[in-house]
Amino acid sequence: MIKKILVPTDFSEQAENALRVAADLARKYGSEINLLHMLELPMQLVDGATGGSKSDLPEAIFFMKLAHQKFENMMNAPFLDGITVHETAEFDGAFEGIMEYTEKYEADLVVMGSHGATGLQEILIGSNTEKVVRNSKIPVLVIKRRHENFAIEKFVYATNFKEENHTSFKQAFSFAKDNDVKLHMLYINTPNNFHTTHEIEAKMKAFMEKEPECTDYTLNIYNDDSVEKGILHFAETIGSGLVGIGTHGRSGLAHFLNGSLSEGLVNHAQRPVITFKI
Repeated sequence: MIKKILVPTDFSEQAENALRVAADLARKYGSEINLLHMLELPMQLVDGATGGSKSDLPEAIFFMKLAHQKFENMMNAPFLDGITVHETAEFDGAFEGIMEYTEKYEADLVVMGSHGATGLQEILIGSNTEKVVRNSKIPVLVIKRRHENFAIEKFVYATNFKEENHTSFKQAFSFAKDNDVKLHMLYINTPNNFHTTHEIEAKMKAFMEKEPECTDYTLNIYNDDSVEKGILHFAETIGSGLVGIGTHGRSGLAHFLNGSLSEGLVNHAQRPVITFKI
């Protein structure tokens, strides 16, 4: 059960969208929320400091006060009524700070906003969200737009049904069970990695035989040009409110050679995406 939800915020519209969803989940689970804002000081200020810590700098004190003013305004929002919300502002790089605080706070779920930009903007704006998605040890829920009431009616979980995916599947199944929603298991068949229906069904059966506690699910095979397109098209076809996928946390060359499916989905899916560590 999700008891602690971490919501990184830069006080943008996208961050507020994530906080609204986190509030709906917190109300459902009886969870608490920790709002985290990472303050990144220009390096010339840090390098010019003589002794003491970054937080002692006049500029740092100013930015910290400004952050707490924004926290105060945000925490007065009506949609947070009745929910325990903590605020934290730290001096660190955004990605590094989020990763460190996830463990420090012992969070069960990270909820983040995403701009959903494309091209160069996608690389620059989405970098922190994508890094968190790729490296987080706990589930990350990425929100793309405003939800007045976040309710999941259909949950698509895409997997290749390999042995390594049992850990991430258990997390996805637990999330589906907590939200009282049916899990739609999905295998995408592509021209570059084609398998017959008989082969895929045998793989699905072998996988699910090792998950006897999972009973409320459907098994689906969908053909498309790529895995990412297939997931998005299938989710659209059945009207899924949430897409889930496992992520390896690869980095550098290994990550490039193996593709960036989870990050691509985060950028291109219009519906919420939740990732689970494989």
